[in-house]
Amino acid sequence: MTVAAVWFGATVFFTFFAAPAFFTDEIKKLFPPPYNGAVAEIVVGRYFILHCLCGFLALAHLGAEWMYSGKVPPRLTVWLVGGVLGLSLLGGLWLQPKLKQLQRVKYADQYRLTATAQQREAAAKDFGLWHGVSQTMNIMVLLSLWLYLARVIQPGESPRFVTPINKFGIDQRT
Repeated sequence: MTVAAVWFGATVFFTFFAAPAFFTDEIKKLFPPPYNGAVAEIVVGRYFILHCLCGFLALAHLGAEWMYSGKVPPRLTVWLVGGVLGLSLLGGLWLQPKLKQLQRVKYADQYRLTATAQQREAAAKDFGLWHGVSQTMNIMVLLSLWLYLARVIQPGESPRFVTPINKFGIDQRT
């Protein structure tokens, strides 16, 4: 339950409080574009590390619960955890580097890179599209984690730890 609560809580905090803060007037005064976006990239990197850590811990918990109690985790719960972990890996390992590269081209002058006006314009357009995809994925993750948390906090139909495990042919513990 703790992993699910931390995972969901961190996603809510990041989505509604931390991420929008990087694009407020106060932050733009401290870090004008594109540097506010560069700072946001660093925080997003940490956000994806947290997602992966929570995802692997949740999968480990589901596996341990199955192994030690014999309780088979509900299929929907496994799909929720696996799906959120998969989206997190996709976002962190593929989408965020793509957005970072597009932002560098979009603001080539500030990063002292060479890019034509057409390249900068195309990068700005592509960045907008892929940033929208990123936001959509984040909302999907948020809704999935809300459902996962709701499933975890509900008591199961049967007691969890009532008999010794019999998965490995062990009838009685000696």
